[in-house]
Amino acid sequence: MDGMSLLEQLAELDRSAFLAINGLHAPWADHVMWAMSEMLFWVPLYLFFLYLLQRRFGWKGLALAVPVIALMILFSDKGSVLLFKETVQRLRPCHQPELQGLVHLVNEHCGGRFGFVSSHASNHFAIAAFMAGALAGVARWATPALLLWAAAIAYSRIYLGVHYPGDVLAGGLYGLTVGSCMLLIFRHLAKRYAVQGAREV
Repeated sequence: MDGMSLLEQLAELDRSAFLAINGLHAPWADHVMWAMSEMLFWVPLYLFFLYLLQRRFGWKGLALAVPVIALMILFSDKGSVLLFKETVQRLRPCHQPELQGLVHLVNEHCGGRFGFVSSHASNHFAIAAFMAGALAGVARWATPALLLWAAAIAYSRIYLGVHYPGDVLAGGLYGLTVGSCMLLIFRHLAKRYAVQGAREV
């Protein structure tokens, strides 16, 4: 890497890490990773999250949480596109000419041209941050389980050949930021409207 700038070195490390992860594939894992990356696959879990919020804060709290969560997903999803993908315009590895023939794809799916940052990582880390904070103090398992869940989905994006590790890391950090900000908004609303069960943790 002599003579390379720091950004070039990071890009080279990102490519090398991508090829190492994407290269570890197997027929059974293809099915698992495809399912993990499918948003509809997680609908029952999303509904379970709403159930947990209702149990934690009651119907009034859930009524406040739903629009905040909707706004959170809007910021994490559209923000990942408008602020990053369309601005940075970094090609997905499966669209990168120099990697043609080296990328393992599942079901020949590659996605849009640009991949920085990963919207999957952004959305799910936002949900993880929000839910972990909402359940803090009443469910000790929540934070590690939610972060592991979001990380597994982020990993699936690399495995499927549609994102570099840097895409999912940056997307995850962006999602954590959005989720944490929305959690603060929800806590403020819960206090303002005296939601039963809401408290500082």
